[in-house]
Amino acid sequence: MDEVKVLVVDDSDDDALLIIRQLTKAGLEVSHVRADTAADVAAALTDWSPDVVISDYTMPSFRAEEALEQVRAHDADIPFLLVSGQVGEETATAMMRAGARDFVLKGRLARLAPAVQRELREAAERRRRRRAEDALRESEERFRLIAEHAQDIIFRYRLVPEPVMEYLSPAVEAITGYRPEQFYEHPGLIFSLVEPEDRVVLAQSWCEDHEGMVTIRWNLRSGGVAWIEQRAGAILDRDGRAVAVEGILRDITERVRAEQNKLELEQQLRQSERLDSLGRLAGGIAHDFNNILAVISGYATMLAEELEENGPNRADAQAIEQAAARGSALTRQLLIFSRLEPSRPETLDLNVVATDMQRLLARTLGEDIELRTVLGPDLPPITMDRSKLEQVLMNAVMNSRAAMPSGGRLTIGTAAEPDGDFVCLTITDTGCGMAPEVAARAFEPFFTTKGRGNGTGLGLATAYGVVTDAGGTIGLESQPDQGTTVRVRLPAGSTGPAGEAVVARTPSAGGRGQRILVVEDEDGVRDIVCRILKKAGYDVRASGDPQEALKMCLDFNLHVDALLSDVIMPGMSGTQLAAELRRTRPGLPVLFMSGYTSGPKPGGQELPLDAPLLYKPFQTDQLLQTLDQLLHRSR
Repeated sequence: MDEVKVLVVDDSDDDALLIIRQLTKAGLEVSHVRADTAADVAAALTDWSPDVVISDYTMPSFRAEEALEQVRAHDADIPFLLVSGQVGEETATAMMRAGARDFVLKGRLARLAPAVQRELREAAERRRRRRAEDALRESEERFRLIAEHAQDIIFRYRLVPEPVMEYLSPAVEAITGYRPEQFYEHPGLIFSLVEPEDRVVLAQSWCEDHEGMVTIRWNLRSGGVAWIEQRAGAILDRDGRAVAVEGILRDITERVRAEQNKLELEQQLRQSERLDSLGRLAGGIAHDFNNILAVISGYATMLAEELEENGPNRADAQAIEQAAARGSALTRQLLIFSRLEPSRPETLDLNVVATDMQRLLARTLGEDIELRTVLGPDLPPITMDRSKLEQVLMNAVMNSRAAMPSGGRLTIGTAAEPDGDFVCLTITDTGCGMAPEVAARAFEPFFTTKGRGNGTGLGLATAYGVVTDAGGTIGLESQPDQGTTVRVRLPAGSTGPAGEAVVARTPSAGGRGQRILVVEDEDGVRDIVCRILKKAGYDVRASGDPQEALKMCLDFNLHVDALLSDVIMPGMSGTQLAAELRRTRPGLPVLFMSGYTSGPKPGGQELPLDAPLLYKPFQTDQLLQTLDQLLHRSR
């Protein structure tokens, strides 16, 4: 990226330098100017032309609202970001409505660089679109000038004492397909060609004593429809009665179609922007929600382990674990729908997946549902993210369960297509089925027949996105009172990235006094992780600040056997912390954890190849097993 010119509106040199240092640390090449008065801001905008404006809110003699107004008046495309630690939610919302592009707390400056990069990209895109719109307007103006000099239809039509076409230029034949003589012979032809809905408008325009413009539609001899723009005025007699009308008829069909196409493109763009905003919102919510779920799941697991096997409260603890798991699944479902969840493809046997899911589903569906599997022999393998495939199957099965409130039969089938190119998965129920108009909307996002509070409408929409991304197809067949069949076709492949073998954690797996440094800025997550590790036999040291953790190791000579760190933290990322520690100990084992699941690089951070990543929320066994394997490899 080229050098970024930053105008910092702040009365503090130290705060301005902190902002610039944060941007530079993120890899941006930055030059900056600081301003804290209206005159300084005006001069910087005029003489320096900044790429982005970053403003504090609270300043002694200058308000952020005034700075924003100056920037908007100068160039509305310049991104304006508010950085402050003392602004309430209402004030921040008001600034965003006024045109501020983002709001970053001074305590969470790690968000600043990504926000600046995003806004610079969006500003460039807005300018590109404006140039394209200007070019389109210029093109339309040239078209208009050409059309004015083209051979339009010139006419004069007498109204009284009887309708007669007095004159019609030859251009009418090129437009309508009818010769002028035919209009002379049949004066009513000009009205009969007009769409019935437009005839009243045309008749009224012929009675007005001043020239006006109306647009009408003509049915052409070829069978098409032409949009005609009429500029005409009535000829009045001495009594003010319209006796004739004369004017020009111009074919504007191409212009109308261009405007319709433009409106369609604008609608598609707005839809794309709404989905993009939804995706960014889902990613941010997922991070915070996953941290919360990690705490809930961890404490529930520890509580369950401490309770008696058949104790009265053991089931309650397990129910909490299951609720956290459902919350995690919903978060993942939102991210899959928003295309933010990264795929982790592996080579799978569809029969094995269906068999494993049958055990889970048998407990979930209830005793009033007869669950059957019909598995085809010798299926070729498929390459797909297993959890996403399970999500597709679970969504379809849950919809089938809802369609059979009084019980029924559900059949999961697999088969290979005769040509061997695709493997089929079918889910068939004997439920209430769907009317054609309902089945046609089944894969629309947020469409549900379950009523308010009983479904998100994301299930089949998510399944559609997952299957399509895997190169397959999904459809359904349904009739009222005859059940429903969901049919999934997935491409077969003899080779593909094999899934990592999951080694079952043995009872002896765990710590033997190894010292683990846990660095996590979320207090709840840090606490539960430390408790899990201590209980497993590890010597744990913890910090909520990566700078403090670095000081513990370097300045106080703290020796650790492994680093367990969050990826995105204020002030310093986990990857930066790991890199600093590995300067003095290159072979230090590192395990990362993150609540960001929007891609293989959480928050855009590139992870070391030898450092595994745990996505929050994770299970206790998963944490201990991964850490045990990491320490084992480092010996």
